[in-house]
Amino acid sequence: MGPFVPDLISDQLNLVVALVLGVGFGFVLEQAGFSSSRRLAGVFYGYDFTVLRVFFTAAVTAMIGVRLLSSFGLLDIELVFVNPLWLYPAIVGGVIMGLGFIVGGYCPGTSLCAAAIGKVDAMFFVVGGLLGVLLFGEFFPLYDHFFTSSALGPVRVFDSLGISQGLFGFLLIAAAVAAFAATTRIERRVAPGTAPSRDFTGYTHVAAGLGVVVLGALMIFLPDFKTRLTRVATDPSFIAANPVALVTPDELAFRLMDRDPHIQVLDLRSAAAFAALPLPGAVNVARTDLFGREWSALLSQRRIKKVLVADDEATERTAFLLVRQLGYENFLVLQGGFPAFQRTILSSSGFVPEGNRWDEDVRLFRVDAKLQLEKMIAANKTPATKAPKKEKAVKGGC
Repeated sequence: MGPFVPDLISDQLNLVVALVLGVGFGFVLEQAGFSSSRRLAGVFYGYDFTVLRVFFTAAVTAMIGVRLLSSFGLLDIELVFVNPLWLYPAIVGGVIMGLGFIVGGYCPGTSLCAAAIGKVDAMFFVVGGLLGVLLFGEFFPLYDHFFTSSALGPVRVFDSLGISQGLFGFLLIAAAVAAFAATTRIERRVAPGTAPSRDFTGYTHVAAGLGVVVLGALMIFLPDFKTRLTRVATDPSFIAANPVALVTPDELAFRLMDRDPHIQVLDLRSAAAFAALPLPGAVNVARTDLFGREWSALLSQRRIKKVLVADDEATERTAFLLVRQLGYENFLVLQGGFPAFQRTILSSSGFVPEGNRWDEDVRLFRVDAKLQLEKMIAANKTPATKAPKKEKAVKGGC
């Protein structure tokens, strides 16, 4: 199941929901005629393009749903698993599967659907597929190097083309509508008496196609959830209207020395900078990870003050406004950012008298704080607070 944010579907419920969806998927395949090898093979012979229409419809519907859910912050798209691509093995595998599709009339999923309702040819196809899997495993050492060659990683089409998700979505929708129109003409020419499209109502389908294209055009301008919130958090008028709660370097140093259990430092600096000089008990988290559900347990603790630390105060303020928009509370911003803390507390020449009667007390405190915190940092080169386990992308697919 998809990684919903917040957890609309828990990990425990995922298998139950997956079972229900699996049964529903099989029902839809059978109702769409995918249990018929003749109908499936019709794509290659030009007399029945039902398979193409169903797959295009499913792809467009899923794409629009994912875009809308992620745009409104209900789906963490970063945790959606993208299958890695091995280019040449994928091409060879596609050719083999395509030939099997033409000869046998089924793909693996549709063969199981047809076998489940008693189609004998589908049962033979399933048995043949299992034998193929067995032979593939037995002879794997002969071609294991080719199997793992030309690895390109989790490639996404729009990244490869250098275009936005929204523009790719629009192009896919336009391609689907064009394919619907083209295959309708081909069907009616190849099989004028039996073509499934002969019963289509022209005006209704044209209106539906135009409506989907318009929806695709709107998706080009639909900002993603993170981009939208970041744009709001960095808007000068929004910043002016939403003051942040500050903590001084002196107060943070005192809390760290006192090992205050009600303080949690969230360090937004790079992993390298954090590893070189970590504050005691701090947790290193990238600003972009604040959107992910793996940090929600830590961010949502209301009785603990979370202190945001970054390379500059402006970054801390943006992060503060982001977490506020995400619904989290009880955050503080380190005044002046980490450089101010390093200059004021960790530097031996950081004290600048202000000309009042507390100057000497402040100087003595900072000298003591420097010594104690240096010892604590040396003893805690790894975060004192264990970071949440990074969630892996949720695997899935056909």
